Amino acid sequence: MKLKKLLVLVVLLSLWGGTMMLADAASQRVKVIVNGSELSESGLLEENKTYLPLRQIAGTLQSLISWDDSTGKVTLNKPNVHMFLFKDTTVFGKVNKGSKVTFSAWAQVDSLFTDISAFKIVIAGSDGKEELIQSQEVTSQKDNFWFRTKEVRYQFDSEGNYPVRMYMKPSGSDEWNLVSEKLIIAE
Repeated sequence: MKLKKLLVLVVLLSLWGGTMMLADAASQRVKVIVNGSELSESGLLEENKTYLPLRQIAGTLQSLISWDDSTGKVTLNKPNVHMFLFKDTTVFGKVNKGSKVTFSAWAQVDSLFTDISAFKIVIAGSDGKEELIQSQEVTSQKDNFWFRTKEVRYQFDSEGNYPVRMYMKPSGSDEWNLVSEKLIIAE
């Protein structure tokens, strides 16, 4: 009786292992490199078609991604977003390490073909932790607009890069999508 059970178990495991090898042979993992950086998630090559991790690619390309459950449609939109950083009336990108600087961020947005519910601008410290500069809900949809933040006073404690980032939230989603980034370099 035990021998029969053992034999059945060996046959089942052999079939399962063979199935897994066949499935692995039919699909192949592929490395995905966007703008010179390899993504942490791999793509999949199956029957000469490549499937890519769209959410991660959208973040790397600073794009909006939205999913419509009713139609099963995914939309990727790369709005044209230009950011400028002003200290008084001067555009800047470098500061002295240890200085406290008052500045505002300006954003020019066009080619926005995805409805959004809000946007925000943040600054990331040298530790990577983001601090909100300003956010705004969107009540009327436009494919282009300008936005200027209030003035913010920020302490650049250490040497390094301090990214100022603009995020947008597609309508009907709770996810913030990065759409633009400017660096302030503290030396």
